[in-house]
Order: sequence, then structure tokens, then C-alpha cells
Amino acid sequence: MSNKKILMIVAYKDFRDEEYFIPLEIFQKAGIEIATASSKIGVALGVLGGEAEVFLSIKNVRVEDFDAVVFVGGGGAQKYFENEEAHRIVREFNDAKKVVGAICIAPVILAKAGILEGKTATVWSNAMDKTGPKALLQGKCAVSQNAVEKSGNIITANGREASEEFAREIVNEIKNR
Repeated sequence: MSNKKILMIVAYKDFRDEEYFIPLEIFQKAGIEIATASSKIGVALGVLGGEAEVFLSIKNVRVEDFDAVVFVGGGGAQKYFENEEAHRIVREFNDAKKVVGAICIAPVILAKAGILEGKTATVWSNAMDKTGPKALLQGKCAVSQNAVEKSGNIITANGREASEEFAREIVNEIKNR
């Protein structure tokens, strides 16, 4: 799969380390080239102190350069909930029938970009939270309790514990294209 390329989008501050680094390692072991993008170029910081080198701004993302896009979760991902550049990327990848992945709270970005209608997705949720990520998906798609959910070209996962399964599902989907 040396000719495949995945775009991973992280928040510049407070991305979830495991949801970036575990898939990154799995993608690289599968021979997939990775590019990391964010709202700014430089060193993005994870909530646990991990650092991700960002060489691409989301404003400069071109869908034709990649086989898949993966939105990494963590509290910082909320900055993309209402971000038009993030929504443009989601819609363009989906329109091109390329793999669109999101983990933790990031599936909310896909919902707000309008690509989850008629699909099933999963998202991180807290039983005590009536207005959180799960509530934001309600009415936009069928919400699954599964750790990882595949609905066509869209793959979602509900949090850091699902990072490995999420990444393997994306690798399998890219391999089959």
C-alpha cells in the first residue's frame, strides 16, 4: 500500500494523543504515507503532552492528494465543529467517495458538515451529559453504541479505547479500494 496516503487532522491544542499516535503507527506499519494537518503549521500539542508536527494547514488541503481523511478527537476537536474549512474537507472527501474517518467527539464534525444523513455513526458520550457529542448527532444520523461503526465510506469510533480497531478498519477499507 505504498502508494496510499492518509490526511490526519488534529486540533492545534488538545488533540487526544492515543487517537493520533495509535492510528499513526498502524497506518505507517501498513505502508501508508501520512500527512498531518491542523488550523496552524507547527507543533500541535496533545492533552497528554504528545507533539505532532504539522506541515499542512487545513486551508491548503486538496482532496485529490489523499485516499482518506481522519479527524482526531480530544477536546480541541470542538474548534472544528463550526469550522467551514473542516466542513469543506469532509464534504469534498465524501463527494469523491474517499474514506472519511472520525474518532471520539470528531464525528460531530461530520454531522455538522452534513454527510451523516441516512448513515450510522458512533461517538464518544458520557451518560451524564445530555448536551454532549452524542446529543449533537441525534437527529443527524442513526447513533450506534458500537466502538467502531462503518457506514459506506464513513468510519467512526467512540474514543481512545477503539483507536486500534478504528485504524485497522480504515486500513482495510483503503486496501479494498
